[in-house]
Amino acid sequence: MNKIISNYRNIINEIKSYEKEFYESAKNIDLVAVSKTFPAEKIELILNLGHRVFGENRVQEAAEKWPILKKKFDNVELHLIGPLQSNKAKLALEIFDVIQTLDREKLVLKIKEFKENHEQKKDHKFFIQVNTGNEKQKAGIEPDKLIDFVSWCKNDVNLEISGLMCIPPINESSAKHFEILHSLAEKSSLKFLSMGMSNDFKEAIKFGATHVRVGSGIFGKRD
Repeated sequence: MNKIISNYRNIINEIKSYEKEFYESAKNIDLVAVSKTFPAEKIELILNLGHRVFGENRVQEAAEKWPILKKKFDNVELHLIGPLQSNKAKLALEIFDVIQTLDREKLVLKIKEFKENHEQKKDHKFFIQVNTGNEKQKAGIEPDKLIDFVSWCKNDVNLEISGLMCIPPINESSAKHFEILHSLAEKSSLKFLSMGMSNDFKEAIKFGATHVRVGSGIFGKRD
């Protein structure tokens, strides 16, 4: 059996087992298969198995791969999980179905502008990226500004926010940051939590993740 296929099936089985183990907090978890840097032929291996939720970090790379794949496979849901520059917002809205990395007013207003001008007619889901570790080098809104930002997006801009996303600091326990994000989602009345990657998605599921982002655990190490 192909290694990617066996990795994928193992991850799916792990998620199912954690859903049972943490049944009070784990429900209907989406596996976001992170396909950045991997070519279409490798992605098609799990598309052929029926998987339809994928994540990419770079708008330009996704623009080269996914329009063709989306024509070939129905019902794909593509998530942007990397930083989004305002000048690439229009292209991102054309390619992606879910933007997980909203983190500043300028970007939200640019997205609103395109959607109001009817340049983008399809529905999108939007997550806010939270910088739970307050790391200067990392994208994401500070936790203490999150509640006001969600309110502004919803009430002043009329942009529907579906959930939150975080990437914990490398040198700290992920659990602490998943707990922070879970608490912020409850305070903000947001349904979805995107947290957890190949090495820590079990902890994320324990704290109520609805989306886990797994790349190397499926496709192997990147060059």
